[in-house]
Amino acid sequence: MELDREAIMRIIPHRPPFLFVDRITAMEESRVVGTLQVTGDEWFFPGHFPGMPIMPGVLIVEAIVQAGACLALHQGGFTGRIPYFAAIEQMRFRRPVRPGDLLTLEAEMQWIKGRMGRLTGRALVEGTVAAEGTFTFVMGETSG
Repeated sequence: MELDREAIMRIIPHRPPFLFVDRITAMEESRVVGTLQVTGDEWFFPGHFPGMPIMPGVLIVEAIVQAGACLALHQGGFTGRIPYFAAIEQMRFRRPVRPGDLLTLEAEMQWIKGRMGRLTGRALVEGTVAAEGTFTFVMGETSG
């Protein structure tokens, strides 16, 4: 299953400038793959860092988890709910993400019990891991 940005926004509640998934290229029962083209025009680059733009690690985490949220909300029966972080574990940053990079976002559902779940995920640039970690989430009430 492939999804463009408009279809992604029908699944997750995030909106620009805080939407960090451009496309879902694959979605299976417990795994999702998406992409984010980092252009250099993003709002955070002028201040992070002047003269050496690097995507903030917390936003790389957000991008991974937004891809995972597409999976959890679409496949997990949580349509219309708001996903919240409950924990971030074993987070590692392996390489900087710079303007011009295409981030490949991968997330795999480990488990869902009630409104809680855990996924592992990573962001890659040209096949090299930029960041990876484990994320626990809880589904809040419906978004409106």
